Amino acid sequence: MPGKAAKVIITERQQEILEQFRRSRSEPSFLRQRSTLVLLAFAGLLNEQIAQKVDLERHQVGIWRARWADSFDRLVLIECLQGTAALRQAIRELLADAPRPGAPGKFTAEQLAQLFAVACENPEKSGRPITHWTHAELADEVIGRGIVESISPRHLGRILNEADLKPHRIRYWLNAKEKDDPAFLYHVQTVCATYAAAPGLYETFHTHTISTDEMTGIQALERIAPTKPTKPGQEARMEFEYKRNGTQALIANFHVVTGEVVSPTVQDTRTEVDFVEHMERTIATDPQANGCIPEQWSRGRPCPVG
Repeated sequence: MPGKAAKVIITERQQEILEQFRRSRSEPSFLRQRSTLVLLAFAGLLNEQIAQKVDLERHQVGIWRARWADSFDRLVLIECLQGTAALRQAIRELLADAPRPGAPGKFTAEQLAQLFAVACENPEKSGRPITHWTHAELADEVIGRGIVESISPRHLGRILNEADLKPHRIRYWLNAKEKDDPAFLYHVQTVCATYAAAPGLYETFHTHTISTDEMTGIQALERIAPTKPTKPGQEARMEFEYKRNGTQALIANFHVVTGEVVSPTVQDTRTEVDFVEHMERTIATDPQANGCIPEQWSRGRPCPVG
């Protein structure tokens, strides 16, 4: 008798990427097929139903469901720490014919986060007479700090490339405030543990894990004249000048498990009172549930509310 099918969870950004793969005419057929498979599993279809739609055997559908479920925590980490380009590549590799060896199996999420932080430090803080990290210098540094036992410069370069992180260039992706800051490591561990536990808490206890963050000073701009539509012999013309209509502050919630944006707030100010009211509105969307809400995921401060 077949076992229970693996539960497939995807975030909103992961869903967008899978939809792009599914609709693409330039991607390999296997990638379109497996992207469709994951989307159908997320929609709640049984393995037998999915198998008929994607022209696979039922046990093959089960294999790909399980592979996605096993990799979900890693994908969430990549999505949060490395961005869309790295997530897209990670999904592409996950749905390839063979699992990709390397960093995800060898290093923990905490180790990768610390490695990225060191890559964005000034090498001079570590007593190195260089202005930008080389792969060899960086590998030596993370080994010396005890972050990893061993790593080759070439392997480290692949990890940084997947993260779209280029410490040899002037523009950095992330900057750690202090070398080996204990608080930073604690925050990393807390955030990773919170995200990893989220699917189980949601499925078993109906506990929501919500990541909330803010963006202030968003300019509300308006063109001083309407855009002229295209017509024969002339492209659409957009007015160059605009007027400012003040600024707005956004406080947004991201449901870690479902990928939904929950009860966003857009208003003129972002004060402590505004934030408390925002939290109250968020809780009110499901007052009977428990919630674990980091004020900002990057600060690593989960706060249970009920």
